[in-house]
Amino acid sequence: MNPILAKGKILSNRLLLEGGLLYEMKILTPEMAAGALPGQFVQVDCGEGTSLRRPISICDCDDITLTLCYDVRGKGTLAMAKMPVGGEIDLLGPIGRGFEIPEQGRVLLVGGGIGIYPLVKPASLLGGRAKALLGFRNASLVNGVEYFTDYGAEALVCTDDGSYGVHGFVTSLLEEELKAGDATVLICGPMPMMKAAAAVCAKYGAAAQVSLEERMGCGVGACLACVCKIKVKDGDGEKHARVCVDGPVFDASEVVW
Repeated sequence: MNPILAKGKILSNRLLLEGGLLYEMKILTPEMAAGALPGQFVQVDCGEGTSLRRPISICDCDDITLTLCYDVRGKGTLAMAKMPVGGEIDLLGPIGRGFEIPEQGRVLLVGGGIGIYPLVKPASLLGGRAKALLGFRNASLVNGVEYFTDYGAEALVCTDDGSYGVHGFVTSLLEEELKAGDATVLICGPMPMMKAAAAVCAKYGAAAQVSLEERMGCGVGACLACVCKIKVKDGDGEKHARVCVDGPVFDASEVVW
């Protein structure tokens, strides 16, 4: 569906991580939620006094509600965190190309930090066919594992410093899983992690999709603020693509890292 403008009713807006700045907002917006696909995002008017909307990935959705998980990183998301339950929020969306969910076979959901949340909706569709490989810097930042396990997916957690779960990077978990058998891989997280995960997938010949994040202006493809480089299909060379509408999900093999 084409993006639409819609007002939503805030059903909840809660802090997810004690001592942190990570929030979950549930929004009643039937006309937008019904058409949302895994991996898409919405442009949020945070109401802090500027005309610039903030792109927030869709964590989960059903026929009538959207769930957004977001970090407080500036004035806009700080204003969003202060929005009251029962109040209205102005949304533009859903926007972008989402994940292609394979109809059969094993799927690995590889996420790092806040990047775990765009992988929740795929988990809801895949259930027991999915295994989530989730990486965090340390134990104090581990969160959101239940989003995956509640949908029947197995979840493995690692931390950079070994303070929780497996000691090491999520790419090590990914390599072990691909050694064990074929799988489709969906990836979202910090750019260095996605680049390394894409290289592991290429090594084992695994089909992989990555959800890229770039600073956005309009969010609908007009301003060209969020371009990235991708390879030209069936030829040599590179071209620019707009993360907002040509992505945010791309085949990992076509991204110029």
